[in-house]
Amino acid sequence: MKRFGFYLIILTLGLGILTAGCANNDQMNGTNQETNQTGQTNGSNGSNEANEDNNPVIYRNTVYGFDFTLPDSWKGYSIVTEQWEGIAVDGPQSGQVIEMGQLIRIRHPLWTSEQPRQDIPIMIFTLDQWTDLLNEKFSVGAAPMPPSELGRNSRYVLALPARYNYAFPEGFEEVEDILANSPLEAAENFK
Repeated sequence: MKRFGFYLIILTLGLGILTAGCANNDQMNGTNQETNQTGQTNGSNGSNEANEDNNPVIYRNTVYGFDFTLPDSWKGYSIVTEQWEGIAVDGPQSGQVIEMGQLIRIRHPLWTSEQPRQDIPIMIFTLDQWTDLLNEKFSVGAAPMPPSELGRNSRYVLALPARYNYAFPEGFEEVEDILANSPLEAAENFK
């Protein structure tokens, strides 16, 4: 019964966040948003590499140590950064935020606020956070299952949120195809 109450709280929080996100879809979080029209991230956390012969586009993130291969149609992508929150499952802090981490969204170049497309979200966890998540010390969403591990390096676990595509926006099939090809390669190329 205690678990049911927890999931009810998480579901309520998730719906509230979803509602707020839909109302403010194109303003995300101005202090954490990093986008430009070329598909290159601002700052030192990523780069866009592409050859002109229909070769894949590679998003390289040297802060968290990974490369992500995208099809040529994603040339000009943008990066949006947000925070995920981990809610305590049990104990005296039950229902409270006890962990936080980075959420990176790779956004298709045709995405607009009038016609959003499916982003590719990547949650960043420290190794300790990932262990605590799997041990159900906290939860990161209303889904009854944890995020799916895409890869890991010596510092971080890179994961896909559970039910990331629940709304089935335009382009969700393309993102599923991209993810089916194991596009994330964890690396030790930290800056």
